[in-house]
Amino acid sequence: MTPASPQHIAERIVEAILAQKLAPGERLGEQDLANNFDVSRTVVREALMQLQARGFVQVQARRGWYVVQPSAAEAKDAFSARRIIETGILQDAGKPLQRVITQLRRHIAQEQKAIAGVDSAMRAFLLADFHVCLAEQMGHRLLADTLRDLTARTTLAATLYQSTHSASQSCAEHERIVAALERGDTEEAKALLLEHIGTVERSLEIRAPEAASDPGDRLRATLAPVLKRSPLPQK
Repeated sequence: MTPASPQHIAERIVEAILAQKLAPGERLGEQDLANNFDVSRTVVREALMQLQARGFVQVQARRGWYVVQPSAAEAKDAFSARRIIETGILQDAGKPLQRVITQLRRHIAQEQKAIAGVDSAMRAFLLADFHVCLAEQMGHRLLADTLRDLTARTTLAATLYQSTHSASQSCAEHERIVAALERGDTEEAKALLLEHIGTVERSLEIRAPEAASDPGDRLRATLAPVLKRSPLPQK
């Protein structure tokens, strides 16, 4: 059997992120990955450096590699980029799209099956992959790769910020987008796509960062007694 390449390992890690099997902040041990893929740590390190360049992992001195935890600003940027790319992809949707529609409906049928089942990882992956599938079926291979990375980033944000957007709601929104494309109504499809991405983004419970407190105040608050004890009676 051919040994796993750094590219293969990197893509497997991205797939795990899309499936929400890898959480933001999770540690990726080099030796554990080497054992899993039956390769050397050198190959694993090359894969992790590729992922670092793509913005998925970061290395911490003397601690190792970790899945990134996107900030609120980074999450917003990723959603904005998706809006630009995905609506741009639909600009070419004026031609007959029967083959595209067939593939997208097949994908939605897989989503529905996964939602009815118990495999939460497959469900999460298929819902995220719909957008990549749309780009691929429209013939935008290079944009599909970019969109896969952006969708993985927004998936990390959804995991970190506890998205309240349900799987069935996402699937229904995908269906409406495809129905508009099938009618040849590109503008409606674009509007529905923008609404869908916006709904997902608004479902994230992103809170503004708290203002930094004075270290002395924080230490005093940290070391304050948990229980208020009554003074001992005088003898």
